[in-house]
Amino acid sequence: MASDGDIRVLLALDLLLSLAFSAVALWGLSFFGLVQNTTTNLALATLVVATLTYLLVLR
Repeated sequence: MASDGDIRVLLALDLLLSLAFSAVALWGLSFFGLVQNTTTNLALATLVVATLTYLLVLR
């Protein structure tokens, strides 16, 4: 019998990796002057990436 793991661990890893990806993407976009690198933009990007990951992969 295979274990799927604890959903809390999966969600925490999803948020952590989404934060890292969003930070790198936001840094790259701000390097080219397309967006500002702010905490609000980072939080919004992290939320969008984490939600998309949850809907497309974890469900």
